[in-house]
Amino acid sequence: MDRRDWNEEDPEEGHVAGSLDTPLRPDAFDLTDEQKIDGIALHFREIMQLLGLDLEDDSLKGTPRRVAKMYVKEIFDGLNPKNRPVARLFENKYGYRQMLVERDITLYSSCEHHFVPIIGKAHVAYIPNGHVIGLSKLNRIVQYYGRRPQVQERLTRQIAQELRDVLQSDNVAVLIEADHLCVMSRGVNDVSSSTITSEYSGLFEQDAYRLEFLQAIRRNR
Repeated sequence: MDRRDWNEEDPEEGHVAGSLDTPLRPDAFDLTDEQKIDGIALHFREIMQLLGLDLEDDSLKGTPRRVAKMYVKEIFDGLNPKNRPVARLFENKYGYRQMLVERDITLYSSCEHHFVPIIGKAHVAYIPNGHVIGLSKLNRIVQYYGRRPQVQERLTRQIAQELRDVLQSDNVAVLIEADHLCVMSRGVNDVSSSTITSEYSGLFEQDAYRLEFLQAIRRNR
């Protein structure tokens, strides 16, 4: 099966993970960031008015534009490919051939069904071939794909696919542990559950490598 032909659906929750690509319209980037901010601020103002809030109050009157700037410039800036991190590779001159694990990468994302936060940790690993990647770029790749409306399954696979593409190697593992505010603060109001998703490819499909990765991310906890 092609990596990009994946589909998953939970009929009870209407939970559609969809394809590997984030669903975007063809004209998604026809407007500038400032035009998007102006439009979102206008519509968010209408939402607040429908809720009955007094937008003349000093505490609220700046909220529509603050929310719009937050959406475009911060929590959803991963939608724009111009913000994709440039992952520079370095020649593996020292011949390191073992697993490299970056664990506990702080993850902030947003549930695309309710637009409330997903908060958690991402753990990534790869086995170098001819090149290695700067460690901070692993964090930036996680952040880039997190900063868009998401489902955790797609997010996990997008990070893994980006690492495979950048490293030109299939030997990649990604595991995400996250709390979903759509579960914790609404609906079933379950504050004790968390969601774990993973993606393994290449050598990590073998039990020995997968176990080494899992032991590494759990060590000293």
